[in-house]
Amino acid sequence: MRKIALVAAATAALGLAACSEGTQDAAETTAESAVADTEANMEAAGDTMEAGAADLEAGADETAADVEATMQNETEEEAQVD
Repeated sequence: MRKIALVAAATAALGLAACSEGTQDAAETTAESAVADTEANMEAAGDTMEAGAADLEAGADETAADVEATMQNETEEEAQVD
């Protein structure tokens, strides 16, 4: 009877160890996927910020030229050349 209980306990322990390894593999895969998603999202956010900065710079340049043209009584094109 003790031998049967010992074999059953050993089998259960092996089953838990195998389950644990599978769980670890799944957790590792999930973590790697999360890192990849985060990297992709950060890259997309950086691209969006760069595009926004370029738009802001272009708008600022146009506004500065408009103000200069008004103050110096010239066209906006003339102000942009200055």
